[in-house]
Amino acid sequence: MPRPWTGKAPLKKSKKNIPLFDSFNPPPPGKKGVKHVEKPGPFPFGKYPKEGKTREEILGEPLKKWEIKMLVKPLLSYNRQVNLGRDGLTHNMLDLIHSHWKRRRVCKIKCKGVPTVDMDNVCRHIEEKTGGKIIHRVGGVVYLFRGRNYNYRTRPQYPVMLWKPATPVYPKLIQEAPEGLTKAEADEFRKKGKSLLPICTLAKNGVYASLVKDVRDAFEECPLVKIDCKGLQPSDYKKIGAKLKELVPCVLLSFDDEQILMWRGRDWKSMYGDTSSTLVPVKADISSGIDNSAKSSDDSGTPDAQRVVSSPKMMSLWRRAIESNKALLLEELALGPDALLEKVEEFEGMSLAIEHSCEALVLSSEDGSSSSSSAEFKGGSYSEDENDIYSSDDIIDDEDYDDDSFAEVNPSIPLGSLPVDKIAERLRRESK
Repeated sequence: MPRPWTGKAPLKKSKKNIPLFDSFNPPPPGKKGVKHVEKPGPFPFGKYPKEGKTREEILGEPLKKWEIKMLVKPLLSYNRQVNLGRDGLTHNMLDLIHSHWKRRRVCKIKCKGVPTVDMDNVCRHIEEKTGGKIIHRVGGVVYLFRGRNYNYRTRPQYPVMLWKPATPVYPKLIQEAPEGLTKAEADEFRKKGKSLLPICTLAKNGVYASLVKDVRDAFEECPLVKIDCKGLQPSDYKKIGAKLKELVPCVLLSFDDEQILMWRGRDWKSMYGDTSSTLVPVKADISSGIDNSAKSSDDSGTPDAQRVVSSPKMMSLWRRAIESNKALLLEELALGPDALLEKVEEFEGMSLAIEHSCEALVLSSEDGSSSSSSAEFKGGSYSEDENDIYSSDDIIDDEDYDDDSFAEVNPSIPLGSLPVDKIAERLRRESK
């Protein structure tokens, strides 16, 4: 037979002589009975389409930002699209994408359901199988560009499949004793998971692009994570669990009650590095005053009964705030109300001074006297000589700088030595 068996007898050859559609020679615009067809391109002025065989030759030069915006903007509210569902990129979808490319340069593909857990994998397979280039992606919607030199006449031919291929047999996802756990430990985790609240509820035919990140963030706070999948087909949430097991990674414990229960595993590592967790007392004694010398040395070695372990994410935020002088680390915990208020006022004044100040450099000449070209500050105003005008001799090239000239810079400036401080002091005296 001239083609693969599709379950039906092959159709008889049509008596009509239908001409092949050539994208390089489209029908003229406005022709009666012919739908609108976009020309190949876009091309800069003076260039024309060329026949290409490889993917790089068909795609042509990379698109510029204004070209991408020009191609994508009309399709944002366009209803003609290819829907990619729970089965992923199927065989017949390839021919459907080329039928969209027959009249338009960009094909809009809307992804929903299980494949959206790993959108990077979906985009990679779409580009490999079709030969196009994804130029824009928003959530589960991707815009696939056919190429500058695409010709529908020389497209790859795909035989139509009228049956669904047999589902492969996969190994069991849930084991009685998963990796790294004994059967008793796994049963204990499953028992605790029944009272655990789910981090999210998955909607049917939704977009799950952020699910992997949500699970990783949840593992920072708890070793067990549960996802509610009520309303989904059992095959769907089992595929989602298999994807999470590979991408997070994690250990699957159960699919009971239409919920996915996962354990982060013994080899789990925090996303924020090996940050040592800090012990913070729950209740701080602020009534003991500044001097807490009444406690004996024997009591100082005993640990507190109630302590809270801060998460690595919170520790990274605290460290960033301390480095930017937006937070203060107290070395003494047993402070009285007056001492604590004094610390707060001191830190507040210091943070305001740092926020509203800038670095200044004072340059001095070799003999210790100030340069004659600098302005003198007299009576709250600057006085300059009339001859102090910049000339071409004052401009110094980069090659005239020596390493020794930077040794004369004095970065430390005493408080109150800037001109603005003298102005403020003079105005303060006049107001009195």
